[in-house]
Formats: sequence, structure tokens, C-alpha cells
Amino acid sequence: MTAITPIEVAMVLFGVFFVILLLGSPIMVALGIAAMASFALVGTDLGAMIEMAASSLTSFPLMALPCFVLAGSLMESAGVSRRLVHIAENIVGPIPGGLAVSTALACVFFGAISGSGPATTAAVGMLMIPAMAKRGYDKAYAAATAATAGGIGIIIPPSIPMVIYGVAGQQSIAKMFMGGFIPGTLIALAFSAGHLFFCRNLDSSGLQQWSMGSLVKALKDGIWSMLAPTIILGGIYAGFFTPTEAAVVAIFYTLFVGIFIHKELKFGAFMSALKTTSWLTGRVLVIVFTAYAFGRLLTEYRIPIMLADWILGFTNQVYVVWFFVVALLIFLGMFMETLAIILLVTPVLLPVMTAYGVDPIHFGIIMICCVAAGFSTPPLGENMFIASGISNRSLEEIAVKAFPFVIIQILIIAVLIVFPDLVLYLPSLIDVTLQ
Repeated sequence: MTAITPIEVAMVLFGVFFVILLLGSPIMVALGIAAMASFALVGTDLGAMIEMAASSLTSFPLMALPCFVLAGSLMESAGVSRRLVHIAENIVGPIPGGLAVSTALACVFFGAISGSGPATTAAVGMLMIPAMAKRGYDKAYAAATAATAGGIGIIIPPSIPMVIYGVAGQQSIAKMFMGGFIPGTLIALAFSAGHLFFCRNLDSSGLQQWSMGSLVKALKDGIWSMLAPTIILGGIYAGFFTPTEAAVVAIFYTLFVGIFIHKELKFGAFMSALKTTSWLTGRVLVIVFTAYAFGRLLTEYRIPIMLADWILGFTNQVYVVWFFVVALLIFLGMFMETLAIILLVTPVLLPVMTAYGVDPIHFGIIMICCVAAGFSTPPLGENMFIASGISNRSLEEIAVKAFPFVIIQILIIAVLIVFPDLVLYLPSLIDVTLQ
């Protein structure tokens, strides 16, 4: 019997995957069927494939996923997100466009706790979109503000997609978290500048006046909310616990604050958070299961190495490769789920980029920034669907208002590519080994 070549495996793997995807099947089904077809082609027992893929679900860092999701859901019910929004509003005050800026700031604060873009959009958007509409903002613009700023939630640590990338690329999750600080801050500042420009003619007479007393009161009321990211991230970087253990700490901290401090976390809300966590985690783990089998075939048959060699023969300019990679990730973000993109693209592109001398942490952060833009791009922008439901405005209206901010985010990504130290400086200060 003739030996199966890597090219034949790649043709079957990607051919079946895209055919199934074009038929309208979910990405997890397309990944699973493509992997099964390729394993059958090379004569591997499907039982071995299932056992191999199941082993990916026992990864210790992957345990952080359901814990961060649960912590984020509980924070909304515990009154944490409302207090963070109130602090942001008092920082900005009566500046025209200030309420949009405070939405971006609130997303930064909440993203530093929830680790999820859609969770950040839902938590902040439920409060800010109606508030912006009452103060003269166009509802579609208000929805676009929450949708685009919500994407910062996966760039500011801790971040669920960063955990997934760390597992898929075998990189330090703590260094990924550290690498997201400056990019997330830059994008938030760029969005804020954009809001001040686009809303410069907005009537500010009805906006909350700035007051030191009100700010101090908001900070006092929200001190427990602001302590959450300090405890979680400080504990990781100080070496008190791993990112996975930090996720568990986040849950117990939220329960303590919600039950004993704010006294707003009720049993019904707790059960609802558990339901949300089970649904989201189950969906993600099924994708991880099938994507691991898919990625294992890529690795075993050295398909990423072949792709890297082909690209190296095509061009030796790293910025040309970066251009195509960013364009691909932005395009995929328009049609695919964020975590699915990370699991599918990482085993293919990471070897290519490291062959060009790109640091894996740098590549991971750029990829997270690119897929974050996908949250607010049609037709599959998850944040846009959430914002549309809150604002009762169509996806088309929101997409038009969100487009300038997607362009702003792409420009910041270009800056991060040209100046990699903006990403790598903070991770270089720590030396954490992924357990």
C-alpha cells in the first residue's frame, strides 16, 4: 500500500473542513468530521483519535475557563459592573462624548475581571446604552460604542481567549496576561479619542457635572469592585497562585463581595450564572476536543512547517507576512467564533511566525487583538448581536457606526506590530513557567 503523503492529508483535512463548513454545519462539526476523514485516510483507529482528543480536556490551565466565565457572570449579579460604570462616569464628567468614553473605561474595568468580550458588552451595555440614549446619543452609536469597547474585554487580562491560546500554543498564560496590558490600554485610549472627536458637537447641558465629592463617593462605593483585578492579577504576578488558581480565587472573592459586602447576590442569580457557565463552557470544550484532533494531524504531518517553508520561499519580509496574517484574522473574525479561530489558526500560523523570528507572545497578543475586532464586525459579531438586542437597533445600523472604531483598532494593531516592545516589555519582567 502506498504511503499517504502530507499533501494528501492536508487536502483531505482542509477540503472536508471547508465543504462541511459551506454546508452550514457548526465549526465543531466541521473540525470533527474533517479529522475523522483524515484519520480514516491514514488508517488510524478512530478510538485512538477520540482518546487523544479527550486528553486535551484534562489540561490544568483549561480549568481556568469555566472559573473565569462563572466569576464574570457573578460579578454582574453582585453589583460589581454597576459600580465600575459609576466610577467611569464620575471620572469623565460633563465632557461632550464623555459618556461614550466612560463606556470604554467601564469595559476596561469590567474586562479586567470577566475575561470575556460578550460578557463585558452585556454587563456594561445594559447600563450604558439606555443612559447614552437618554442624554442625546444616537441609539445605534451607543450600541456600537458598547460593542466595540466590549472587545477590549479579551485584551485586558485576565482573558479567556488568552487562556485558550496559552493551552493551544503551549505558552505562559501569565506572560500573555502581562502582554495584554499596554495594547488594551492603547486601544481604549484610541477609542476614547475617537469618541471625543465624533461627539464634539453633542449638547452636554444634560450631562452629569464633574465633582470631586461625587468621584470620591463613587470610588468609596466601588472600592471592593476595583480591588478584584488587583487581587487576581497581583496574586498571579507575585507568584501566590497560578492563573488557574486565580480564577477560583475570583469566584470566592465575588461570592464574598456579593453576599456579605454588597448583599446583592441572590440565589436565583447564582443559579443563572451557573447555567450560563455550563452552556458556554460546554460549547467551548466541544470545540477544543475536535480542534485538538485537527491540530494533532497538522503537527504529525508537519503541515505548518511545509506552509512556513512555502511562505519563506515566497517572501522574506516579515511585515508582508504580518499583513496577510492580520487580513486573514480580521476576515475569519467576520465569520467564525473567536475561540474557534484561535484553536484553528494557532497550530498553523504560530510555527510560520516563529520561523520569521516573531515572539510567540507577540503573535498571540496580535491575534487576540485581531479577533477582538471580529466581535464588532458583521455577520457574526457576537458583541453586535448583544448590543442590538439591548438597543433594539438593526445590525446594519450598528455596523455602520462601529466601522470607524474597527479601523482605529486595526491602526493600533499596526503600531503594535511595528513596535513589538509595546507587547513584550511587561512579559519580559516576569519569568513564569506554565504549570
